[in-house]
Amino acid sequence: MALLENLVLVFVAGLVTALATGVGALPFFFFDEISDRRNVVLWGLSSGIMVSASLFGLVEEGLAEGTPLQLGIGMAAGVLLVVVAHNVLVDAEIDPQEYEEADFKKLVLILGILTVHSFPEGIAIGVSFADLGLEGGMQFLGFTIPLLAVFMTVAISIHNVPEGTAISIPLKSMNVSNWKMVWWAVFSSLPQPIGAVLAFGFVRIAREFLPYGFGFAAGAMIYLVLTEFVPEALDLGSELPNGGKPELAAGIVVGVLVMVPLAFI
Repeated sequence: MALLENLVLVFVAGLVTALATGVGALPFFFFDEISDRRNVVLWGLSSGIMVSASLFGLVEEGLAEGTPLQLGIGMAAGVLLVVVAHNVLVDAEIDPQEYEEADFKKLVLILGILTVHSFPEGIAIGVSFADLGLEGGMQFLGFTIPLLAVFMTVAISIHNVPEGTAISIPLKSMNVSNWKMVWWAVFSSLPQPIGAVLAFGFVRIAREFLPYGFGFAAGAMIYLVLTEFVPEALDLGSELPNGGKPELAAGIVVGVLVMVPLAFI
């Protein structure tokens, strides 16, 4: 029964991060569009949050649980997952503005890419709950929750908001209703609670693989930031002064400043 309760808790944490993606669609209830400048800042914010969560959360914990070699092997596997996923999806890129006039098939492709990208985040949540029930965590509803799990859940939830906005841009141009945009945004992150449960179950049963699990999640997320989020932000800001680099840098700095204090609580 305790195992089932733990799995439910981890699933709920993953579901919370998925629902946070829907928040990214909410601005379209009040505005017809979001400026490129704000979008660049949002992508920068997301990038700063994910790199901070990976370095100060997953990598640090992975080194505490295992060796640098184990962590490195896990990170390489995480990068490989993203690369393979891209190849399966014909190496398509996330570029919402390019597909503002997209047909249904192309829209499904966009959603498919974002869905594949959300799975590593679910794995990150799952491995962060590895010490669930052990001493040193915070008490919540009768559970002893690792501080790393709280940190990762908050980080990924905040990070998911700009992803929800990215999904909503082409949907808005196709006159999709506001509530349907919220649904599609949440839908793109539904693999997160599934990935969280699978990763948690795996590292609890085979705890010796925990360092690899931390590295896997960190590698996948850092690679996504470097190859998807930053290029996407620069592409969106190409028409802005200095190519949108100041807005991107500002977003990254804010993201880091928001998350770093949480890592040392």
